[in-house]
Amino acid sequence: MNFDLVIIGAGPAGMAAATTASELGLRCVLLDEQPRCGGQIYRNVGRQSLPNKAILGPEYQAGLPLLTELQASTCQIISGATVWQINTNGEVFYSVAGQSTKVQGGKILIATGAQERPMPIPGATLPGVMMAGGAQVMLKNSGVGADESVFAGNGPLLYLLVWQYLQAGLKVKAVIETSPRSNTLAAAKHWRGAIAGHRYISKGLKLLRDIKTAGVPIYKQVSRIEALADTSGTLTAVSFMTPKGERRIDTEHLFLHQGVIPQVNLAMASGCQHHWSEQQFCWVPTVDLWGQSNQPCLMIAGDGQGIGGGVAAAQRGRLAALQVALTEGKLTTEQRDQRAAPIQKTLQRELAFRPFIDALYAPSAQFRMPIEDDVVICRCEEVRRSDLVAAVKQGCLGPNQLKSFTRCGMGPCQGRQCGNTVSEMMATLTHNPVQQSGYYRLRAPVKPLTLAELASLSPPS
Repeated sequence: MNFDLVIIGAGPAGMAAATTASELGLRCVLLDEQPRCGGQIYRNVGRQSLPNKAILGPEYQAGLPLLTELQASTCQIISGATVWQINTNGEVFYSVAGQSTKVQGGKILIATGAQERPMPIPGATLPGVMMAGGAQVMLKNSGVGADESVFAGNGPLLYLLVWQYLQAGLKVKAVIETSPRSNTLAAAKHWRGAIAGHRYISKGLKLLRDIKTAGVPIYKQVSRIEALADTSGTLTAVSFMTPKGERRIDTEHLFLHQGVIPQVNLAMASGCQHHWSEQQFCWVPTVDLWGQSNQPCLMIAGDGQGIGGGVAAAQRGRLAALQVALTEGKLTTEQRDQRAAPIQKTLQRELAFRPFIDALYAPSAQFRMPIEDDVVICRCEEVRRSDLVAAVKQGCLGPNQLKSFTRCGMGPCQGRQCGNTVSEMMATLTHNPVQQSGYYRLRAPVKPLTLAELASLSPPS
């Protein structure tokens, strides 16, 4: 099957790109791993499980118009599709229900969005401890959540999720906030961005007021967190260090979160150049205004291009579609620029707020790079911090050599859950810049693939 544009990911960027491309007469297909479109931010928005739509907030409901426009478009939608390889000649390989297929695209738009930043703390792998995004998935997919839970970390999503849990009638025992006082001073330097994002600040202050009104205690400037277990190895409590001393809260559910970072595995495995962002402490692709990467047929849009939020992601998707329409002869340069002008204006307004929010919620070094030797860094292969330290002492220079020393990053997730942490830790341990230390060298398949799936591909004609 041949298309002008193959879009991977049905979040705000992918949906907006597909709709715009269809309007401009492009033959496009949208591949998404989930059963329904929406991505993470608008997950299940077309078939909501909660009886009261107001529970998840107006920003979540904003995904409905995007979904409606997509469903009315001419774009072919393939759900449940796991993309496991992209070739630089425009070939995209994916699997649905154990059957692998190849499509050919003139352009390929990677719109796989963001993932939660790893937060390796002592006890993070205990039953009962999970990332906060998982707690939100339960709420969006099934309308259920864990009662009497504790939320720990920082970032706007942490407070949004606490608010959503409260709106759903679930009890939250406490919020453990890890942002240091220095973040507020750093954020103040970006006051112009704060003015540009005043509506988001107003929303955040309302969330905080509602959480406090509900009687949820908020512990600020926490410098250490540990999940504690009983003799059976199950979470029973969380201990943490505040400026006033150590505290402990009994709980069976601990949700961790310290912001989101771009999903880079598919783009990196496809040869797209990336660089380290000191502003967001993560790897981001090197692209132009339209999302064009160094690979001629590969473009990147949405939060996978750099964290900007749902509204910005949709604008980036539209810009990418306009550029594809130009290359396919559907628009002239003047027509593209005319259509792009209001989109770029909206995008600039959204991104003007990022330096302020990035500084305010910058994750502390001790929660990005643990100092306790027994903390698990790579969950798949159960590699601990002490293993990384030992490898460096033996002469290991970076993340790729680390695979040979420890098998770190070689499990089923292919480094998605530990890669960011490993990059920073190896740079720190070897006294090199993160850009020089680098990231895992990724290869296809980027997701687990069975031999049966591989064999199911049709032979070349």
